[in-house]
Amino acid sequence: MAASFIAGAAAVEITPQDSQFLYGYPHVRRFSTGVHDPLFCSALYLAYGRVELMLLATDIIFISKRIARSVRERIQAATGVAPEHVLISATHTHSGPITVDYLSNEQDDAVPVVDENYVRFMQERMTRAAEQARKNATRAKVGLALADSTGIGTNRRDPFGPADHQVPVLMVRSLLEDAPIACMLVCSMHPTVLHEDSTLISADFPGMTRKYLQEHFLGVGVPVLHCTGPAGNQSPRHVTTANTFAEAERLGVLLGRAIERAASAGVEYITDPCLQCLRSEIGLPRKPFPLVAAAQAALDQAAARLERLRREKAERQEIRTAECDWFGAEETLSLALAEQEGKVAAAVRNCLPAEIQIIKIGPWTWAAWPGELFVEYALQIKQAFARTFVISLANGELQGYIVTAEAAAAGGYEASNALFSHISGQLLVDETKSLLIRGMPDGSGPRC
Repeated sequence: MAASFIAGAAAVEITPQDSQFLYGYPHVRRFSTGVHDPLFCSALYLAYGRVELMLLATDIIFISKRIARSVRERIQAATGVAPEHVLISATHTHSGPITVDYLSNEQDDAVPVVDENYVRFMQERMTRAAEQARKNATRAKVGLALADSTGIGTNRRDPFGPADHQVPVLMVRSLLEDAPIACMLVCSMHPTVLHEDSTLISADFPGMTRKYLQEHFLGVGVPVLHCTGPAGNQSPRHVTTANTFAEAERLGVLLGRAIERAASAGVEYITDPCLQCLRSEIGLPRKPFPLVAAAQAALDQAAARLERLRREKAERQEIRTAECDWFGAEETLSLALAEQEGKVAAAVRNCLPAEIQIIKIGPWTWAAWPGELFVEYALQIKQAFARTFVISLANGELQGYIVTAEAAAAGGYEASNALFSHISGQLLVDETKSLLIRGMPDGSGPRC
């Protein structure tokens, strides 16, 4: 009997059951006082022939290599899916619990260490989502829509700068009932509508997009896997009027409607998609740090500029950019102190080797990278390989941003809050291209 393509999905809550420190902004002891909207781990299981894939999207700020390794091992024990065929990504919400101890925040007394009890709880729930997704598997079909995310954000520093508003949406439906099983999307935008003054747990605008799709398009409870594409220099900053839940909902609904339109416009489904997973691991060069005195001088300069803009009542967006640059200067000082104390090497070891994972589903390919990268690196891949999309914050984190050479030269928040050199971005691009070419004879996608 010929093999059948099967798929199953599930979503399990990972909302904390107690007050947790909400990670993503410095200087504020921001412990949760309630829940605005729940956090989920959404899992999608795909199988065709002997190949099984498991994809997880998690409403959390970071998935470390340690967490990814543990969850992969748990999933293998529970489902039999090989660890290298499991992709685990973080949505990067800044209104969820801390899951990684960041070296650059070591000097910030407001930021506590990771609550390992919550991490264990999260890992158990993530495993449960994967296990349930496999149990829910049924004969299925799959198709791709391309939505447009224009309006939910721009380049963080230059609203007219490099951006990627194309949102690939993988639609999975049951073969017999023709009912939605799940959808998986990749959106290259920071989920940072909500800022440090908000103390309610939230998935930010991705959670609002999920809610809209479930209530108006997919059906209540149908899992939505929101993956964040490279968005290190992408932000809602220039399109929001305030940092409120109303604005998060506005952007979430805007994205949800764009997905609904694209996925309703005649998606072509296939019932026999080739499935494949390829992996590679590479080292990345660390960034040199200034001497402590030089880092302190840069911090003083950033603080003075911020104060001047506040006195002059500059535009809200300009003040926020300067405030973030001040944060970055503080983080550079923390890293310079850590370097002086011999702590940087251990942080580097925890991040490396950096994993590149290629997932092929039919004619479409996803490349998964760890960490927060500038969007220019993803655009290189998309320009070189048709129907190929990049997921970031996957299977690990890199203790800061991977910026471009231009951003490294200009300085600023992202370049300041980085453990690895900007050269790392091109290394990830080059190895990804090599992996894609090695996997397929015609250079158009992995070979099945």
